[in-house]
Amino acid sequence: MDKELQLMKELTEAAGPPGFEVRVHRLMKEKLSALTQEIITDNLGSIVGQHGNAGPKILLAAHMDEVAFMVTHITKEGFLRLQPLGGWWGHVMLAQRVKVLSRKGDLTGVIGSKAPHILSIEERKNVLEISNMFVDIGATSKEEAEEFGVEVGDPIIPICPFEVLPNPKMLLAKAWDNRAGCFVTLQVFKQICQESHPNTVFCGATVQEEVGLRGAVTLSHKVSPDIAFALDVGVAGDTPGMSHKEGHSKLGAGPLLGFYDSSMIPHLNLRDFVIDTAKENKIPYQTDIMPGGGTDAGKIHMAHNGVPSMVISVPARYIHSHVSIVHRDDLDNAVKLLVSLIKKLDEETVGKIKGMDARGR
Repeated sequence: MDKELQLMKELTEAAGPPGFEVRVHRLMKEKLSALTQEIITDNLGSIVGQHGNAGPKILLAAHMDEVAFMVTHITKEGFLRLQPLGGWWGHVMLAQRVKVLSRKGDLTGVIGSKAPHILSIEERKNVLEISNMFVDIGATSKEEAEEFGVEVGDPIIPICPFEVLPNPKMLLAKAWDNRAGCFVTLQVFKQICQESHPNTVFCGATVQEEVGLRGAVTLSHKVSPDIAFALDVGVAGDTPGMSHKEGHSKLGAGPLLGFYDSSMIPHLNLRDFVIDTAKENKIPYQTDIMPGGGTDAGKIHMAHNGVPSMVISVPARYIHSHVSIVHRDDLDNAVKLLVSLIKKLDEETVGKIKGMDARGR
């Protein structure tokens, strides 16, 4: 396994529920500290490395948290009731292995429910309510579960080891949403630290994106960037049952440029600049319109007097479940595009982007 794959494995297998991102934070700090002594954090746990100290401030922000759960109740029989942290769909949860992060250590469990054999035909047609699910850690009573270390409020994460599929470009893991962005920002920072650029670059990740874009608020106020890129994943539309209207992006066809989501419409001049740069450097890209979701850019672009922002993502299959798949070429091309953008974002260019004159419009 090469160094980049090993980094992907470390990032995706690390536990990072919203509000409990300490393990991913620690990993990001380790990787960033190997490249710079300038490490900046906010009081919630978002973190960036800084390179350069002159020119416009360019922020690249992934988010380190993943969709997860929290223990809300321990039944007298020792089962754990759970609260989703982030968006979950009941169909993807049942019979999946999970890990409870207790003070005494990590505990393996499985998400269970009433057996389908005793459900009525009508009940089987419906998505089971998450409130009717539970986690079975093998405890025989509430007291035994507490002896294991479980407490109300403990986070729970999916279990899925990182794996390179038979097509080595296809990479399977949990938490690609959004350790893909974490990987991209680390790779960009590694390259930028070895090259000259006309700006001050901040690369890192926020906390609590999946529960309200919260770390994006605090980090953007801490850094006060001139230009920002939110690095995330988008829904791949290349699986059976997906219509062109629902999604047309494909794994391996290039990073996604976000043209619209429920939290932001990108700054027009920045959008055109990104498209032109991709074309100049012959970097493949796809466009993404996502009416049903948002990204950290939704908060960053409203910081202070406004920050021209753009979402650059990679397509991923099966996000917000226990497992997802991305394509290595999309990760690599996202890195190439961002490095190319950073090299061009000097004082004059950023000034033009911030202006309201839009070419041809």
